[in-house]
Amino acid sequence: MGIVREDIRKITPYKAGKPIEETRRELSLRGIIKLASNENPLGVSPKALKAILKNSKGLNRYPDSNGYYLKQKLSCAFGVSPSNLVLGNGSDELIDVVIKTFVEYDENIITSATTFLEYAIIAGVNARKVVLVALKDFKYDLEGIRRVINSKTKLIFIANPNNPTGTYVNKKELDAFLNAIPKDVVVVLDEAYDTFIDVGDFPESVSYYKTRNVVLLKTFSKAYGLAGLRIGFAIANSEFCACMEKVRQPFNVNSLAQAAALASLGDRGFLRKTKKAIWAGKQYLYDSLDAMGLAYVPSVANFILVNVEKSGIEVFKKMLTRGVIVRDMQQYGLKDYIRITVGTMDENRKCINALKKAV
Repeated sequence: MGIVREDIRKITPYKAGKPIEETRRELSLRGIIKLASNENPLGVSPKALKAILKNSKGLNRYPDSNGYYLKQKLSCAFGVSPSNLVLGNGSDELIDVVIKTFVEYDENIITSATTFLEYAIIAGVNARKVVLVALKDFKYDLEGIRRVINSKTKLIFIANPNNPTGTYVNKKELDAFLNAIPKDVVVVLDEAYDTFIDVGDFPESVSYYKTRNVVLLKTFSKAYGLAGLRIGFAIANSEFCACMEKVRQPFNVNSLAQAAALASLGDRGFLRKTKKAIWAGKQYLYDSLDAMGLAYVPSVANFILVNVEKSGIEVFKKMLTRGVIVRDMQQYGLKDYIRITVGTMDENRKCINALKKAV
């Protein structure tokens, strides 16, 4: 018997997007752009930056463990009670909290075979079984998921929009699915990219917690540009939230993250500017990819999954030598694909030039 748990040894850890600093050290390049991790290309809200500086003087104190003021602001923004909110150190921590709160060791979790990798990784770390269902036309196969539900199924993760495909489940599809599954199964809707939505049939999911066993996950990492501060939140019924509060660590969200998130919610102008830049940049990338004859998956998020018709890892490496970091999809099982985050227009042009040379 080994000292380290055997199931931990079998886990393949999450591979993050390559950092700019690491690329600079390895290749001695200047002017590197990163379009690999679906971050906000415009940076951080000016109001958030001011809030960070203002609150930096109190870093010798522990943060507000309950996040009172942020919860008050979120409750107004989303029309929920503070008791319907749980704050997390990014969505990643909330995924861990949800699994620990709801899933017994002999129960199982269902999600897609091609989705955010942390669902399966965190479940494995917690020694919970995961059942993976293949995508259908790059979308979650809700009917396929329904068919594999059994008496031991407790939790279903649905990334909506899905990462890495950028596809989504619409309101009609989601409503039909929720009506068809057992009432004691908890559905987690991870809406990390919902702020970029430009379609009319996306589910109005905030209200689901009132009548269904739904936990909604949202984040400040993407559209709000706070990826480096790690802050997200869950919306669920008050009973679920009270139990999740028992599981999360007491000072899981630092004081600067809380202050920046609070200020970001009040900067609607920055959010509008971000959406406009993403939508315009995405159209430019679509047009460029069409001109190159490369297939891609139409996306409602701030990234595009592109079929490069050869080894995605090789294209990634070639683009890297030209100072452009994208994401190879090998860990997702999509060996002929790369994922490109929509950047500023200058970054998008540089990306397309590098891609043309790489393919």
